[in-house]
Amino acid sequence: MDALMTTTNLGGELLSFKLEGIEKIHQGEEARDEKGNVYWKRHAPVLFPIVGKLRRNQTIINGKTFDMSQHGFARDLEYEPVTKLDNFHSYVLKSNSYTMARFPYDFELYNTYIQEENKLTFLYKVVNTGSSIMPFGIGSHPAFKIDQDDLKRGNYYLEFEDEEKLVHFLYLIDGLVGTDYAKNQLINNRILKIDDHTFDNDAIIIKGVQNKKIVLKNRRTGKTVLKMNFEGWPYLGIWAKPGAPFICLEPWMSTADRINSTNIFAEKTSMIKLNPGEEFENKFSVEFFN
Repeated sequence: MDALMTTTNLGGELLSFKLEGIEKIHQGEEARDEKGNVYWKRHAPVLFPIVGKLRRNQTIINGKTFDMSQHGFARDLEYEPVTKLDNFHSYVLKSNSYTMARFPYDFELYNTYIQEENKLTFLYKVVNTGSSIMPFGIGSHPAFKIDQDDLKRGNYYLEFEDEEKLVHFLYLIDGLVGTDYAKNQLINNRILKIDDHTFDNDAIIIKGVQNKKIVLKNRRTGKTVLKMNFEGWPYLGIWAKPGAPFICLEPWMSTADRINSTNIFAEKTSMIKLNPGEEFENKFSVEFFN
């Protein structure tokens, strides 16, 4: 099976995955609406050292206040290439003066992409290279290309492998997590409809998925577009710009601040905490179909 992936040093980001010559990843600034406006300039960024938004875009670390924009800084920085083979691309971002001014910890962040026929594995590793405990969040934000006409006609839907009776939908208020849950949108505990108004009120964030396998299907063609296995990730974000020809399926380890956050970084929900010298590693995979 002929597959080709393209990645870049900027953000250590996946730019393209073509299966038999057919593009599967949203093409960023190349995708524009009828007025020529870019829907979303990115492709598949990593979110680090936060996922989502901080209250007032600030956080407190060791008694000091730091500014940090939504989803952190890693997606906008130049990584160093580690390995670049046809089917194995790996990059590393190391802490520096820029990152220390926003996140005062020494770290190494590795983004690795492994292609096996129609399957792409995203692998992330974080190493605490400093001398103190390092709290952080991490997530992925891949955008998958879909047909705009089928989106407008409501032909796309997501289906979990099994019934998910224990899930909760987080309620977002201006990008922050509310104190109450949102309405459960699953049909028969398995299916989530997708159309051009699904994301009018921001992203859908689900926690509590038991069997972490989900498929994107097209009702008109009867075909499966992709299958994702996000075992080990406690949250799944689902998002697109309303009406845009892509959908993001986003495995997250943590999420945005709560509306009543103390702003203390170490007290954020679901933070990973690494001792000096420790490593964190997690992965997810996507199978693509034509």
